[in-house]
Amino acid sequence: MTRVLVTGAGGMLGQDLLAVLGSRSDLTVSAATRAELDVTDAGAVRAAVAGHDVVFNTAAWTDVDGAERAEAAATAVNGDGVAHLARACADTGARLVHVSTDYVFPGNADAPYAEDAPTDPINAYGRSKLAGERVVVRFLPETGYVVRTAWLYGTHGPNFVATMLRLAGQREHLDVVDDQQGQPTWSYALATRLVALADAALAGRAPAGIYHGTCSGRTTWYGLARATFALAGLDPQRIRPTTSDRYPRPAPRPAYSVLGHDRWAVAGLPPLPDWHDTLSDAFASPTPPAPWKDA
Repeated sequence: MTRVLVTGAGGMLGQDLLAVLGSRSDLTVSAATRAELDVTDAGAVRAAVAGHDVVFNTAAWTDVDGAERAEAAATAVNGDGVAHLARACADTGARLVHVSTDYVFPGNADAPYAEDAPTDPINAYGRSKLAGERVVVRFLPETGYVVRTAWLYGTHGPNFVATMLRLAGQREHLDVVDDQQGQPTWSYALATRLVALADAALAGRAPAGIYHGTCSGRTTWYGLARATFALAGLDPQRIRPTTSDRYPRPAPRPAYSVLGHDRWAVAGLPPLPDWHDTLSDAFASPTPPAPWKDA
């Protein structure tokens, strides 16, 4: 029986991971929410990791603009906290599957970023997440897996798709930026891929290192908003394109967040499907995206 720990289990991705793992009879799953496990507490992390074969780390500081104002606090979670997990996994021999972000890249490319492309984050959040990546690679060169994702949406938390659905009931027209490119990724689809990667790792088929867990294809936030409206039975013409400079934020955003997926082949796994297909699957699922009150 494989013993699995999910940190950050109360978050959007964490809850989807628990749903995927819960369908397996060959696993014993432990769930630790943020309230139950503070990853910045090294002793608590060691105790939580003990006895597990695989750790999925979805615990993170995800407030991008907040990180700009409190970089040390963000790095304590996204860097130091990951170091505690990596050290604990190194001590026990557990595999660590750690979720990172496209924000480790500067966003100035004109072709998809490869897994080994140079990193150069342009904001505090990206720097804090890069610190976490580096400790996984350092402490777990043979048993650490970093999966970068981006533009996540799903059922169990605030996200862009939920925000569009909420605002659809409040405004006739929505102005959405059309000058940032990325890959919308359904959190449930990512969860299934993370579990498949862990299976391949335990079977000795997946080399440790960095993978890109985003859906294939690309679009802009404007394109995603229009697709969301269409699937929700709303008029996409209510979405109007605009530019990022109309909505200044404390943290700069990468203009280009398209990631390449070549490394999945070495693990014997296909890349995630096209974002159009997974968005349709999300809306057809038993728990489709819905307006989120805090989004």
